[in-house]
Amino acid sequence: MYLTKEEELILAGEYGYALQKAMEILVALGEIYGADRLIPVKSAQVAGVSYKNIGEAGIEFLRDFVNAGAKVSVYTTLNPAGIGDGEFMEKQAEVLNLYREMGIEVTSTCTPYYGANLPKFGDHIAWSESSAVIFANSVIGARTNREGGPSSLAAAIVGKTPSYGLHLEENRKATVIVDVKAKVKTFVDYAALGYHLGRTLGNDVPYLRGIKPEKTEFLKEMGAAMAASGSIALYHVEGETPEYREAISDKLETITVEESDIKAVREQFSDDWDGIDMILIGCPHASLPEVKEIAELLRMRGRPLRIPLFITASRAVKALADALGYTETIERYNGRIIADSCFVVSPIKGWYRGIATNSGKSAFYFRSFGFNVRLDDAENLIKGAP
Repeated sequence: MYLTKEEELILAGEYGYALQKAMEILVALGEIYGADRLIPVKSAQVAGVSYKNIGEAGIEFLRDFVNAGAKVSVYTTLNPAGIGDGEFMEKQAEVLNLYREMGIEVTSTCTPYYGANLPKFGDHIAWSESSAVIFANSVIGARTNREGGPSSLAAAIVGKTPSYGLHLEENRKATVIVDVKAKVKTFVDYAALGYHLGRTLGNDVPYLRGIKPEKTEFLKEMGAAMAASGSIALYHVEGETPEYREAISDKLETITVEESDIKAVREQFSDDWDGIDMILIGCPHASLPEVKEIAELLRMRGRPLRIPLFITASRAVKALADALGYTETIERYNGRIIADSCFVVSPIKGWYRGIATNSGKSAFYFRSFGFNVRLDDAENLIKGAP
């Protein structure tokens, strides 16, 4: 891999230990994937935030960087943190403080594009959260691979990332055509479609025909489910996403999605309310329109929920919800907006037996954790909940 003279000096330690270690990570990654050079990035989004996931080894890794004086050189935000109690929260606070000392904005969200970390079309970035990566690539048209926590942090410190994968135009072309014959209209229809495609295609780049998403949130949810049940990091939707015109060729295999495929996903996550003791909305983190919808649905219900409702969102969205009165309404009906956190990366086993959610991503992870899961649209969940 070609390095500029300055990059060679960084790798040799001439600019200090922290930059040297970050550069070593990037060079190793570039060599593994056959990158020809490093390219500048406009922003980073770093995973490895929840203490549940990184543990003591992760804290030691971050301490080493902080003690070496590491500072990020591009605008950088974090993935969601975990929530817990006692010692867990003390450790979680230490993780956030270590990132803060490196100059990272401690806004811990899987939807950084709802706040200040919004790239534009064509920007090279180094993001690590799977649902944010697929949204940035597909809906915005930015360029990022699905970075790991260490590589996204290294890219944030150096301000560059290896040029391979989805940074290269030739790798952004579709690899399979998906003709959607099923009627896909609601939020959970898109979640089920994404879940089915992720499980079916693995890491392909699908080109979807036959859908007309009414809301950007539908694309967000479809992509998040694709990235959870599979490892898809980019998709194209005919007539909808920014790169669809250049993404397709006549030589691609075509698969179809039938009504039975969507129905099968819904039936997989259809546990009875008897085994459900929590409702979760906002995975990925909810947008302001999603929060508004929940507040309106609760008002229409007219009586408090007997089981708690949690909405996870970025602190930016929660601040707006507070100002607009949505938070007050939600709390009146036994709901709560939790900012900058995620139940998927929190030690909640034993707190609840099962969750009801409108998220294919949540359904995938919580079923794998051994929870009962009920997947349905928010309107049906709030109407039908005890």
